[in-house]
Amino acid sequence: MPIPVTPWCKHHIQDNASLPVHTLLNEFMLLDDTDFPSAARLNLLREAFQPQWQGPMFVAQGELDKQSDPNHSRYYEEIIASDNSVPTRENSWHDLFNALIWIQFPSTKALLNTMHMQDIAHHGTHPRTERRNRITHFDECGVVLALEEGDANKSNMLLNTLAQHQWQDSFLTHRHEWGTHITPFIFGHANLEMMLSPFIGLTGKWLAVSVPKGFSNMNKWQQRQEVDKSLVKRITELDAFNKSPLLKPIPLLGVPGWYEEQDENFYNNSEYFRPLKPGAKPSIQLPLFDITTV
Repeated sequence: MPIPVTPWCKHHIQDNASLPVHTLLNEFMLLDDTDFPSAARLNLLREAFQPQWQGPMFVAQGELDKQSDPNHSRYYEEIIASDNSVPTRENSWHDLFNALIWIQFPSTKALLNTMHMQDIAHHGTHPRTERRNRITHFDECGVVLALEEGDANKSNMLLNTLAQHQWQDSFLTHRHEWGTHITPFIFGHANLEMMLSPFIGLTGKWLAVSVPKGFSNMNKWQQRQEVDKSLVKRITELDAFNKSPLLKPIPLLGVPGWYEEQDENFYNNSEYFRPLKPGAKPSIQLPLFDITTV
C-alpha cells in the first residue's frame, strides 16, 4: 500500500491557529498541498484568482539572488517596482502571507509600493521617512474595517467606540454588527504570521473604508474587489499616509469570531484591552462618513 503523504500544513501550522488563517489557506486550496507553496505555486494562484491582474509575479528569492541581484544591491521595494516581481523566500510564512495579500488586494499593494518609491526617489532608502514607516506599519499589521453605506450615524458610532477603546461596546454590545454592518479584513501579512500561534497581546492597526450597501451579501472575492478599490480611494483621501495620527490599535483576538475564548471575562482583561491613554490624539480618519451629505 502507498504511504500516505502528510500535507505540508500538518508539519507547520499550529492546531490553535486563529480562524482567519485556516479560512484563508483553505480558500486558496493550500491545506492539502504536499509541499510548502513555492513562488511558482503562488503564481498559479494569482492566475486562478486574479486572471485580469497585470501586477507583479512572485519570484523565489534564491533565483533572484542568482540571476538579477547577486550582490543584493537593490532594495526590496525597488525590485518590485523595476522588475514587476515580488521576492519570495522559500518556506517563509511571512512571504507566503505577503503573496496572498498581493493576490487579494493588488491595487492597494501596488499603491503602497508606489508611495515607497516616491519617498526613496526624494529622500533615498536611509533613513526611512516617517511616511514610509506608516506605510510599512499598515502593510505589516493593517486591519481593514469595511463599513456599509447607508447609516452614517451608526458607522461613525461603531468606529468611535473602537477609537475610544470602548472594547466591551465594540465587541460585545455591538457584536451583531460584525460581519453585517462592519466587516473586518486582515491586510497585514505579519498579523497572519503571528496568528499561526495567537497570544494575548496580539494587536493590529485599523483603517476604515466605506463600501456599498449590500456588501455583506457579496461573495468573498466581490468583497475584496470592493475593499481594494475603497482602500486606494481612502488612502488617497487621507493624504497618502503623509499625516498622523492615522492608524489606531485593535486587539486582534477581540474581533468577533477570530478567537475562541471571547466571553465577558476575556474582554475584561485590561492588560490586553487597554483603556485609551489620557490626552491621546484622535485619528484623522474619523469620522468616516459626513452625516450632512449621506
